[in-house]
Amino acid sequence: MLYNFIWPMDRITAFKQFLETNPKDSMTRYSLAMEYANAGNADMAVEEFTRLIEINPDYTPAYHMAAQTLVREGKDDSAKKMLEDGIACARRTGNLHAQREMEGLLESIDRI
Repeated sequence: MLYNFIWPMDRITAFKQFLETNPKDSMTRYSLAMEYANAGNADMAVEEFTRLIEINPDYTPAYHMAAQTLVREGKDDSAKKMLEDGIACARRTGNLHAQREMEGLLESIDRI
């Protein structure tokens, strides 16, 4: 992938520019959200994951990564809601692996 050769902030800029002409491109929006998360900008990451879910409610990884980001920020209640929605999405789309991973994360939050 060409993006591997661009510095993190340049990747953010590149993804944002691509989304200006292709705002419903799920993979690019997911990549932008992940870049924000990796750069430590949790608020922007969650905002992009949420936009992605609004555009494509069946994009299961967005729920999981948004929840992980929220957990890292200590926003357990928001993470739980995201996981519950994500688990429903995983069931709806038949993604049993993602469903089990999100159920495990949800259980770990409940144990804290």
